[in-house]
Amino acid sequence: MFKVMILAAGKGERMRPLTDTCPKPLLQVGGKMLIEYHLEKLAQAGFTNVVINHAYLGSMIEAALQDGKRYGLHIHYSPETLVLETAGGIANALPLLTTPDKNQPFAAINADIFCDMDFSILQPIMQQMQSNPGKTLAHLILVDNPPHHPEGDFFLHNDTGKLVESARPDCRKLTFSGIGVYHPVLFENVPPGRAEKLAPLLRQAIAAGKATGSYFPGLWLDIGTPERLHQLDTTLNRSGRHT
Repeated sequence: MFKVMILAAGKGERMRPLTDTCPKPLLQVGGKMLIEYHLEKLAQAGFTNVVINHAYLGSMIEAALQDGKRYGLHIHYSPETLVLETAGGIANALPLLTTPDKNQPFAAINADIFCDMDFSILQPIMQQMQSNPGKTLAHLILVDNPPHHPEGDFFLHNDTGKLVESARPDCRKLTFSGIGVYHPVLFENVPPGRAEKLAPLLRQAIAAGKATGSYFPGLWLDIGTPERLHQLDTTLNRSGRHT
């Protein structure tokens, strides 16, 4: 059974003062903790095992979510004494995420986004990645470039779904949603316990022709500031989507 990691180790500096006494994933929006939307949607999509890394105020995350039973999930935690960045945090959690032979792909989702995507679409991506070992090391979900990030992140080929290094007429530059599917081999050169960012590893995979992507047109928000948190809270309360 494929597993999912929720990346929740960030300190949330841009969210201060809200995060002075509360880790960002536990901030309330629409009457729920931000991370609860992910947990509920993962359970609805058929996932059962979730790994959550944490560092800043991590004990509060464990106390709030416990073993995940009330969400229909089994939650395992990957504590970090030193914040390991995205790739380092994932590499540190690999024993919880994949098989001993390190051939089982997994998904990773940033805790500080809100998205109405059906996470079940990640399952066939993982199945395909596992059945063709070494062909694809990363598959990223991409979204329209938001106002605070107009330049985007990666070029997506319109026909093949490949991520490419530079602009071409048949490509468009989109923003990485913070949702991806990865093969453990992508992290084979990241020793556990070492801080390392994800972007350089993704660019290596793109250069090797081993990274793909898909475009998600639905609701997606990067909850990076108190203003965006308030905006989402207002939207959810007006629409009743949190109930």
